[in-house]
Amino acid sequence: MNREKEAAVLSVRDALIKWYQREKRRLPWREEVSPYRVWISEVMLQQTRVEAVIPYFHRFLKALPDLDALAKVDDDFLRKLWQGLGYYNRAANLKKAAVLAKERNGGLPSDYESLLSLPGFGEYTAGAVASIAFGQPVPAVDGNVIRVLSRFFADEENSASSAFRKKYRRLLLETIPHDVPGAFNQALMELGATVCIPNGVPHCDRCPLKEECLGKEAPLSYPVKPEKKEKTVERYLLLLYYNRKGELLIARRPAKGLLASLWGFPMAEEGLSADELETIGKKEGKSALFQGVLYKHRHIFTHKIWEMTGVLMELTQTPKLGENEVLASLSKIREKYSVPSAFSPFLTEIEKFFVHKKFTI
Repeated sequence: MNREKEAAVLSVRDALIKWYQREKRRLPWREEVSPYRVWISEVMLQQTRVEAVIPYFHRFLKALPDLDALAKVDDDFLRKLWQGLGYYNRAANLKKAAVLAKERNGGLPSDYESLLSLPGFGEYTAGAVASIAFGQPVPAVDGNVIRVLSRFFADEENSASSAFRKKYRRLLLETIPHDVPGAFNQALMELGATVCIPNGVPHCDRCPLKEECLGKEAPLSYPVKPEKKEKTVERYLLLLYYNRKGELLIARRPAKGLLASLWGFPMAEEGLSADELETIGKKEGKSALFQGVLYKHRHIFTHKIWEMTGVLMELTQTPKLGENEVLASLSKIREKYSVPSAFSPFLTEIEKFFVHKKFTI
């Protein structure tokens, strides 16, 4: 990174920090700063809007107020606590990191390199925790920061490349203030989240960097991104096994892969006939009669799309349950089992069906 760009950042650094101190949003993890609270908030904020995170943050901290509680938490309880935030591997890595941090250091380590060695800590999370919670002068480069800097310098390079991110990480490492590194990092992130926004027209009139910004005439031209790959579409039948007591069968998904270890419905390939579905069920110890299609739902993941058709399968006798299967009422399922958002619309629709049939729910 050339000296001209370093000088440009240094020239606006103080103005940016003053703007942040004046305009920053009041957020629970900023009101009471601790390494644990900063860490939990940063992990929750990955791929999730601030407004959505706040109630989850309060609930999580109430249930698991410190590192010790997180290290000892039951896995199913942790997944249930995380339900609705998505990307459940984040929650699994939180516990793994808590266990390792206690074993190695008795708590979260204060230096960037040690944080980086923990599960779930990439360069951004390690930089955010090290700078905000421990005052270390290391950058925290997320999507907001990339967007602000690419517009500020009118950078036409591919912003999705690792070289692009490394370039700006080096720049910030040279220019981050050693006395208030956390405030500087948060200022860049706050500017990207509230002013130099990703969707819609950015609020350039409110930007503390507007005079020096090289991309202000065409901000939507930056950052430059490659064309998105088309998502693959996968189609499934969801087998909604139920009985007349108002109980529904759900199954834990495999420990690896998409939605790992969460609870959902048995799945079958699209195109099977009613007779074939009944035959499959009987072979697996689930004698059931096909009652028709209940609901169709399309769920969009990061890299793929699931098109799911929920079919009603009325159990004619008590089913033989596998080790990772349960038959429970809807209220029990909602209370105890972590069912991801991909499947939750089917719970809503089957509840309507049960009410119509006057089953207990």
